[in-house]
Amino acid sequence: MTKLRVGVIGCGSIAIHRHLPEYQRNKDVEIVAVCDINGERAQATAEKYGAKAFTSYEELVSSGLADAVSVCTPNYLHAPVSIAALNAGLHVLCEKPMATSKQEAEEMVAAAKANGKKLMIAHNQRFVPSHQRAHQLIQSGDIGKIYSFRTAFGHGGPEGWSIDGKESWFFEKEKAFVGAMGDLGVHKTDLLRYVLGEEITEVGAFVETNAKAFATVDDNAVCVLKTESGIIGTLAASWAYKGKEDNSTIIYGEKGILRLEDDPVNSLVVQYANGEIVNYQLGKIQSNEAGGQNNSRVIDQFAAAVIEGHEVPVTGEEGMKSLEVILAALESNETKQIVRVR
Repeated sequence: MTKLRVGVIGCGSIAIHRHLPEYQRNKDVEIVAVCDINGERAQATAEKYGAKAFTSYEELVSSGLADAVSVCTPNYLHAPVSIAALNAGLHVLCEKPMATSKQEAEEMVAAAKANGKKLMIAHNQRFVPSHQRAHQLIQSGDIGKIYSFRTAFGHGGPEGWSIDGKESWFFEKEKAFVGAMGDLGVHKTDLLRYVLGEEITEVGAFVETNAKAFATVDDNAVCVLKTESGIIGTLAASWAYKGKEDNSTIIYGEKGILRLEDDPVNSLVVQYANGEIVNYQLGKIQSNEAGGQNNSRVIDQFAAAVIEGHEVPVTGEEGMKSLEVILAALESNETKQIVRVR
């Protein structure tokens, strides 16, 4: 393979600000096709990147133009579009949350296996330098036994950056399935599983719509999580944070505390029990705010896995495990019970 030929399905904000620019910067990739149900948007994007425009994803995946696609559609289309692409013999990079149910996620994984193609879920928090260093410190035993954590992801909401503003599909339950919990909470769920190196087994949650009267999905959620070894902590996801975005995580261990993305200068601060403090300046986390990291590393990782023939770093199975925690949170909110992740 000389260059990986890529199509991008969905030309909204995540495609415009992440997928397309990052594919364009990768010397091993050629953007050959783009698709959007908005014909004008598809055509304008195609002209910018020298690609062919489609308004039907079925036509794109069956065109023979691409080797792989990014699925950047509304959430309810993630599974059908990904499965169609996999069945057409294409590798797939799918945005999160990967699906709207465990059954859909399982069908995506099965389609990848049946067709011998790669399925990667775009959980970019795993590639943030501070998160990777924290993972290493925990796995090496530097922090000792982990006791607890708290993590948050909040900003003003998709209306501030979505291409359609308040009219965005993000706020429509039929298209989004879930709001802040799926948009932001699934990111932090995946991060916790990666950083701690453990599965989350139990969830208790409050999931509310209390900040945006025009939305039919949640805009604020707070969860209590428990891992397989008994680590307990909280996760907050919100579209109602005014001012600065919060994407911080604090992990409390036997030998010290890890503060990730909690300091404006140092992306990781380690406060050891003996009083020693170690500051790491590892670069900014990706953000919708000015000055945020401009390479999520997701695209480069996906392209390298396809070209070099090795496993993707965030498989469909991994994406499904993170999705299952979100599904458990929604069930907990409905039943007012602690839910075991199945």
